[in-house]
Amino acid sequence: MYGFYNNLSTEVYDLDKPVGHSFGDVEYYLDRLKDVEGKVLEPAVGTGRVMIPLIEAGFKVEGMDLSSDMLDLCKDHCEARGIPTRLFKGSMHTLSIEEQYEAIILPAGSFLLMEDRDQAHQALGNFYKHLKPGGRLILDIFLTTDFDTGRVKTREWQTLDGDLITLEEKLTEVDYVKQLTVAHHKYEKWHNQQLVEAEIERFPLKWYGVEEFRMMLETTGFKDIVISANYQYDRKPTESGQMMTYEAKKV
Repeated sequence: MYGFYNNLSTEVYDLDKPVGHSFGDVEYYLDRLKDVEGKVLEPAVGTGRVMIPLIEAGFKVEGMDLSSDMLDLCKDHCEARGIPTRLFKGSMHTLSIEEQYEAIILPAGSFLLMEDRDQAHQALGNFYKHLKPGGRLILDIFLTTDFDTGRVKTREWQTLDGDLITLEEKLTEVDYVKQLTVAHHKYEKWHNQQLVEAEIERFPLKWYGVEEFRMMLETTGFKDIVISANYQYDRKPTESGQMMTYEAKKV
């Protein structure tokens, strides 16, 4: 199977980063949203890793994702916890629904999975349209620092059923002009030492300069932009390996 966040990829994501697993982002978003009383949208909700802790803390969060497998697993996690919420399939650059939100959030660099710059601009415009006046966009990005094409990384996980899932990651392309890397991920599931399922995934990752992304937000119409490093509010980024969180307001 060839795809993007399909069955095996989703299963690995859930094993590696289960609901509530935090890189510092869960606590950060809980804090930055503490004055939000209205609805929040997470447009790349995945398995609910961040959304579910937010809902359990009392926030009204809805989730969207392009991956049906991710959405199905997120729904299962919500139902298992008795959490009612709205989940729907969609892409960030074509988002168009009859709803406006008090906040839109994209933790963990999910925005960088859009490799087309025009689509990225469209996505920011859609976020702006779907925010209420005074609403906030909070999203994470990071800089790509690994450009070693041909390098291969391997990892493995054991499932609850005792099966083994292996992942081989290979960086295949670096485009400095488009500011884009592409990796190929090969997932294999083994049961009793027999291969029972396999998946190949093309994994694009875009990067933006610190001020470049600020200008993209400003061009979209966002104001009061604050950039924070490593989930410390208003701490300016100083190193290439830091996660950068942009908070911007629709005024």
